[in-house]
Amino acid sequence: MIGTGDLKKGLTIEMDGQLYTIVDWEHIKTGRGSAQVRLKLKDLRAGHSIEKTFQSGSKFTPAHIEKRRSSYLYSENDLYYFMDTETYEQTMINTDLLGDGVNYIKDGQELEVMVYDEKAIGVELPNSVHLNITDTGPSFKGDTATGGNKPATLETGLIVQVPMFLNIGDTISVDTRTGTYLERVS
Repeated sequence: MIGTGDLKKGLTIEMDGQLYTIVDWEHIKTGRGSAQVRLKLKDLRAGHSIEKTFQSGSKFTPAHIEKRRSSYLYSENDLYYFMDTETYEQTMINTDLLGDGVNYIKDGQELEVMVYDEKAIGVELPNSVHLNITDTGPSFKGDTATGGNKPATLETGLIVQVPMFLNIGDTISVDTRTGTYLERVS
C-alpha cells in the first residue's frame, strides 16, 4: 500500500476493481478540516478520465504492471500490432487504449508495452520523439526562429505549430506529453 504522500504522475493504482494511472494530482489544504488530495485519473481499460478527491493519509494499492520492450509493426483498422523484441510474440492493442499515443508511434519504433494480467493495456511513450514534416506552408527569406509559427503536418498525421523557417522533409523533436514542437533535429 502507498500513501497520498507517495503519489506521483504516471503511477498506476488499483481502485474499485479498476486500473487507473495518475494523470495529475493536487494537494489541497483548506482553512478548516484536514488536507485533501485531488487526483485526475485515467481508466486504462476504458480510456476515460475521472477526478476524485481523497483525504490526506488515504492508502492506495499500486498495480504491478509489466513492461515489455516491443517494436511497432503496423496498424490495421483500429488495432496496432507490436512484436516483443525478446520472444518475438505479437501483441495487438486497440486505438482506444493508446489514446493520443497513436500520434507519436511510427514504423519500427521501439516502445515499452504495458502488460497487466497477461493482457496489453497500453504503451509507455518516450518524453519526445523525432518526426518528419510532410506538409507545411512555404518559408520566406528573413524568417527567423522568433518570427512566428505556422502549422505543420507530421508523418503520423499530427499537426503542430512550428517556426517559420522549417520546411517539408525537416525532422523535428515533439514532446509527447504536450504535443508541442521542441527543436529541429536535422
